[in-house]
Amino acid sequence: MPRDSLGHLTPGIVAPLRRVPAHIPRPEYVGNREPAAFTGSDVYDANGIDRIRESGRIAAEAIALVGASIRAGMTTDDLDGIGHSYLIANDAYPSTLGYRGYPKSLCSSINEVICHGIPDDTVLISGDIINIDITAYKNGMHGDSNRTFMVGEVRPEVAELVTRTEESLRRGIKAVAPGREINVIGRAIESYAKRFGYGVVRDFTGHGVGSAFHSGLIVPHYDTDRFPNVMTAGMVFTIEPMLTLGTHEWDIWEDGWTVVTRDRGTTAQFEHTLVVTERGAEVLTVI
Repeated sequence: MPRDSLGHLTPGIVAPLRRVPAHIPRPEYVGNREPAAFTGSDVYDANGIDRIRESGRIAAEAIALVGASIRAGMTTDDLDGIGHSYLIANDAYPSTLGYRGYPKSLCSSINEVICHGIPDDTVLISGDIINIDITAYKNGMHGDSNRTFMVGEVRPEVAELVTRTEESLRRGIKAVAPGREINVIGRAIESYAKRFGYGVVRDFTGHGVGSAFHSGLIVPHYDTDRFPNVMTAGMVFTIEPMLTLGTHEWDIWEDGWTVVTRDRGTTAQFEHTLVVTERGAEVLTVI
């Protein structure tokens, strides 16, 4: 659908659920209102990490394929179909599909959408940026990643935001080390973002991931002392900073999912799943 008179997004029409072949195992929450309470550990052995790495690779490949397909004139539902088909072809379940009722196989967040944008009949136009967030579930493990892509030519300040948001993720990953509080990740991200006057979204965070889509572990992207969990070797979680050209405050659409900046300023995001190693971190969502 076209933007409104101010260039902002409006909700589109969401197509019916896509089919997943019966032979592909579902996460436990599919068909339920919410996932079961997580009672496991965020620390995994070598076998568990290998399985998360496989799911992470499939998610990363799916994102790369969707990103290479992005063109002005496509709908976000077209992109959902591409990502969905790739996951299914690799015997992986799209983790978002059916999670707390979410109706699609990826999240597509355009311009002022911070996160959780639902693919629909919205048409991409040159100058947009779009975040593609895909999580793959295979062999009992989730691998979660996202990237922001530019559609055609974008304004220089928006292109810089995208580049610097990816750099903020790299800086957050470099802060990871066993024995450190998880808070250091947010400190590294916000100290970098502040150089450019960017807003850093606070209420949507990184999280523990693996046998659970979201384990309950919180990974902040801003400078805070609220989450003093100490990182240990084998711990698996995501880092996924969301930076904005304006406020970090947000509103949510009536669909209960689409989160937008309160001032409707542009926002970008990048995410990796990683494991803490003896010397730092290994990214698990790579090709």
